[in-house]
Amino acid sequence: MRDEMTVKSDESFMRQAIALAKEAASLGEIPVGAVIVKDGEILCGTYNLRETDKRATAHAELLAVEEACRLLGGWRLSGCTLYVTLEPCPMCTGALLNARIDRVVFGAKDAVAGCCGSLVNLCAYPFNHSFALTGGVCEEECRALLQEFFAKKRKKY
Repeated sequence: MRDEMTVKSDESFMRQAIALAKEAASLGEIPVGAVIVKDGEILCGTYNLRETDKRATAHAELLAVEEACRLLGGWRLSGCTLYVTLEPCPMCTGALLNARIDRVVFGAKDAVAGCCGSLVNLCAYPFNHSFALTGGVCEEECRALLQEFFAKKRKKY
């Protein structure tokens, strides 16, 4: 069970990820934002850039992992927590496992590609690393952002 202080800090950091997701939406990107926190401070924040960069791997989580590794000077993200507005996909979950991140906190579940419990839970497999997982933080707001984005997209067609 998460204590009250953890719940409040989780919500605070998720709100930062939500702000980044809104920036992504303003660029026509799927509104997913991510922040990586170490020692109670935001190390970096990113959002989806797949359309902008024309790269399949430009997911918010991967961009955050890359930036955090650059800032910390190594590939291991021990002691770090990722906050992301949408449950990570298989590619991102694999990267998070390989980066040795300690904890992942996500907002909305992803029934189509979520690999932290919705479709499958890659953390349940016996890899040489796993991370603590908390889902559903600010879930309604994260889900609403995605629903609004896709509703607007459908209206254009």
